[in-house]
Amino acid sequence: MNITIDRQGSSKVAVIESMDVIIRDAQDALDLMASVNYHHECNKILLQKANLTEDFFDLKTRLAGEILQKYVNYNVKLAIVGDFDSYASKSLKDFIYECNNGNQIFFLRDKQAAVLALHNITN
Repeated sequence: MNITIDRQGSSKVAVIESMDVIIRDAQDALDLMASVNYHHECNKILLQKANLTEDFFDLKTRLAGEILQKYVNYNVKLAIVGDFDSYASKSLKDFIYECNNGNQIFFLRDKQAAVLALHNITN
């Protein structure tokens, strides 16, 4: 896993790059959050969809809710980049829509749009 920091003024976004699944459960999500905060003093994280277990996108597992609630509780902003159109679940589509209309969690297709969305959040 490679972490680079994208800076824009005083805003920092940790861009995670890996070919592997990094988050398989809530503990993995907490470990990533803690590592980014400790090593980079950053509370904005960009991940690729491929870095999350597919169970995350099956809302019946409750994994997405559990993970994202922890990020909200610790005031960590998260953008997940990928193509989400392949999922047929209306519940998931509604969930993504609601997240994208907030200011904490984003599901976006484009890395640049995700970086920009995270930089535009005021802490």
